[in-house]
Amino acid sequence: MTTATEYKYIVKDDALLGGEPVIKGTRTSVRAIVENWRLGLSPEEIVIHMPHLTLAQVFEALSYYSDHQKEINEYIEKNQIPADKIHPSLKK
Repeated sequence: MTTATEYKYIVKDDALLGGEPVIKGTRTSVRAIVENWRLGLSPEEIVIHMPHLTLAQVFEALSYYSDHQKEINEYIEKNQIPADKIHPSLKK
């Protein structure tokens, strides 16, 4: 079941990513946008790497994150690759 949020572009759909907030009409999670932003990409750069999104959608995902940091941070933590599963050459 798709649940609308108070945000124009953000929905939660139990059939997509277990109900994690996504950009409406896509499978792109707010988490994915936030993770790119945390890596130092500007919103303008994010839409270059995710051309199916508009700049407005990216800004709204970041706005959603600003209002729901605990929720999104939990999704980020839950979706991290365990350190023992990362190839040694890829570790920082």
